[in-house]
Amino acid sequence: VQLQASGGGSVRSGGSLRLSCAASGSIVSDNVMGWYRQGPGDQREVVASMTSSGSTHYSNSVKGRFTISRDNAKNTVDLQMTGLRLEDTDVYYCRYWTISIVPQYKVWGQGTQVTVSS
Repeated sequence: VQLQASGGGSVRSGGSLRLSCAASGSIVSDNVMGWYRQGPGDQREVVASMTSSGSTHYSNSVKGRFTISRDNAKNTVDLQMTGLRLEDTDVYYCRYWTISIVPQYKVWGQGTQVTVSS
């Protein structure tokens, strides 16, 4: 599976951005797609994820501001980010992983920079 992320960029505090990620290759029906972020010297942390059946998970820091959505037919996952804050500045990574297959298969997309300025 390959992931191609797009979106990101620079925005003023309080603004909005949308990230998109498209998966291609041997995609299984039972999977999770999500977004992580990582700052310099920090560990990569989950932002939001969504299963192929529609269950979502958000980190506490983005709840109420970010919305994850998927199109299973197109194998895409989007992250709508609103109310952006300075601390949301990071490199954002798309991720895909399987649920039922053993061993579990995981893949990262390339990072995309999100910069929030005052």
